Amino acid sequence: MTPPLPLSVVGIGADGWDGLAPAARRELGAAEVLIGGARQLALLPDECTGERVAWPSPLRPAVPGLLAAHAGRRVCVLASGDPMFYGIGRTLTEVMAEDPAVRRPLRVVPHPSSVAYACARLGWAVEDTEVVTLVGRPAENLVRALHDGRRVLVLSAGAGTPGEVAALLRARGFGPSRMRVWEQLGGARERLVVGTARAWDAPAGDPLNVIALDCAREPDAPRLPVVPGLPDDAYEHDGQLTKRHIRAATLAALAPAPGELLWDVGGGSGSIAVEWLRAHRSCRAVSVERDAARAARIGRNARALGVPGLQVVHGAAPAALAELPSPDAVFIGGGLTAPGLLDACWEALPPGGRLVANTVTLESEALLTEWYRRHGGELVRLAVAHAVPVGGFTGWRQAMPVTQWSAVKPARPGAMEPGPRGTAVPSRPQDPS
Repeated sequence: MTPPLPLSVVGIGADGWDGLAPAARRELGAAEVLIGGARQLALLPDECTGERVAWPSPLRPAVPGLLAAHAGRRVCVLASGDPMFYGIGRTLTEVMAEDPAVRRPLRVVPHPSSVAYACARLGWAVEDTEVVTLVGRPAENLVRALHDGRRVLVLSAGAGTPGEVAALLRARGFGPSRMRVWEQLGGARERLVVGTARAWDAPAGDPLNVIALDCAREPDAPRLPVVPGLPDDAYEHDGQLTKRHIRAATLAALAPAPGELLWDVGGGSGSIAVEWLRAHRSCRAVSVERDAARAARIGRNARALGVPGLQVVHGAAPAALAELPSPDAVFIGGGLTAPGLLDACWEALPPGGRLVANTVTLESEALLTEWYRRHGGELVRLAVAHAVPVGGFTGWRQAMPVTQWSAVKPARPGAMEPGPRGTAVPSRPQDPS
């Protein structure tokens, strides 16, 4: 059986054919089929004789069909800059991994990315520069990268992105931030537009642009840290909110790691899911909430705090959990006594998955105590008091204590989970005889 021909991916910049290395030119010249955006295909000279195929929109669903249609032919895909940096190279790799019918060896010839060009122009160290892409993504993704004194590069979705970014910066209290918009980087029509977000009024320019931000926060703008425990007033809520100090302890118990998926069951205001997502850009979360007004509020909080990718499911658990992908961790913030809820969440977890549940009621506390007896883990009571005026003096006002049970699902039935102070706790009920 003849092995499949390699699929070539060649990066190209605004400088077009003149900026390509010999290896890239050879790949393009030998291709029988050239696939790319219309702008990229127009940069090629007539000596590239392969059939030219423009990407349709939406792009990703069309990839398997295009690869299948040109099986057995030498195909070269054009990419902007570095194909493996927010580029088509990643999409091709994922599609071919999912569909063996279109799988081929992949040969990538990169070109300097727009980020490399921008940092070279600015004198910024690439490793110290935050990069946020808004290509096919909501502008709110930029919010969590906004910190006073930080440098951020924004990969634009088009000519209107600089104006959209300026409006977002003003709304989030970063109006003094300096904006530099580089158009057609590396090409003959390269242009720079400079201003501040507060005064930005430049008309839409070239759609191929990168935005460099020197972030500067207004003195009275909210300061949002990178660690869990955002201020309570950062959230829109109706009182159903895991308060700041309890939230920080809960996220510590959930222990988010890159790429992991959280189920936030009984989302309330969505604060646990929001701060799980803020832990790392690749984290994923689903917030399940039975109240329609609260479900809508969770979505607004997610967008306001820079994690618009939070999936909100309006429905009652456990029924609403049935079609969700398997989680790495589950947080139950409400509805603990709903029949079958704890069982469904525990069953959905893979070995090594974490479950954390909080409650303030005696009924739910009794349930968590029973699960602690059966499965081990850690059972703690969290109490927070705030100093408040008492006449002309100051005293403590105690918040309702929160009982929290956390456990890791064992790899096999009958395994022992760590108990308090390192003692062994059986993961199954034991015969007292």
